[in-house]
Amino acid sequence: MIGFVLAASVMVPTAQAAPNGSASSLARTSDNKIQSAAAAEAYWTPERMAAAIPAQAPATVQASSPRRPSGRAGSIEGVAPSVKVQTEQAQGIGTMLNESQTVGKVFFTNPANGLNYVCSGATVSSTKRKLVQTAGHCVHGGAGGQWMSNWVFVPRYRDGVRPFGTWSAYTLTTRTAWINSSNSDEDMGIVVMNTLGGSSIANVVGGNGLRWNWGYSVFVTILGYPAGAPFTGELQYFCQGTTWNGHGQQVRAWCNMTGGSSGGPWLQDYNDQNGLGYINSVVSHRHADASQMDGPYFDNDIKSLYDFAESLSP
Repeated sequence: MIGFVLAASVMVPTAQAAPNGSASSLARTSDNKIQSAAAAEAYWTPERMAAAIPAQAPATVQASSPRRPSGRAGSIEGVAPSVKVQTEQAQGIGTMLNESQTVGKVFFTNPANGLNYVCSGATVSSTKRKLVQTAGHCVHGGAGGQWMSNWVFVPRYRDGVRPFGTWSAYTLTTRTAWINSSNSDEDMGIVVMNTLGGSSIANVVGGNGLRWNWGYSVFVTILGYPAGAPFTGELQYFCQGTTWNGHGQQVRAWCNMTGGSSGGPWLQDYNDQNGLGYINSVVSHRHADASQMDGPYFDNDIKSLYDFAESLSP
């Protein structure tokens, strides 16, 4: 099963809710201090990254019948990198087919049990260039849970190599419907990242576009880091195909990725030459059929979350 950690009932006191149904918390370390880039880099040693495990999915609240998509289709354009990376690691690792520098591996700690977990995520274009899109359960434990700690994003991670560095979270955001009831229709998360070396993340690796209200049937490329057998979590994998309504207000696709791919983007119009596409959903959970997975249908709620996260970006 894909992507969720059972968590304790104590909420981190820094959380704040917004009128549009979103909530946020400043990113924190395991000892409940505000996370800095230095603290994140020090915590996530190669040994801890290698030992982090894919999160497991719980039973989630789902709508009893599909809801008809409504609302005007919207789109935000992606952005190409504007900062040239000079590190030896970035120069020494070539790009594989359908591997994107905007997609990376997410690492975090579950405060309920102190264990380290992995998800996936992808940058998304914005004015301030600091946003990473992932699943709601990769930032918060859902009903009865709390905000994850030690949250970092490693773009185009491969076999322990971090070609673009380790980026620490500044603020975590998700939908209140996920926090209050683990509603899988609302399993969306956006994280505001700290700068690294004076640069914002989308300026370094680029940022994907975002689309909402585009209907249940679209062709997507799904990218992520499955870590459950038979996958290792050390490489970026992809699935491609046309989505359909799975259940509730969710899209479904044929894809056999396992735990660790949670939060990976479902990209429309993916260009494997520049690694950019339009995020139209994210991996939420595996369907009963192991060859299928579900993601939240992106409607006006994702745009509300996006606007909320961007408003918190310094």
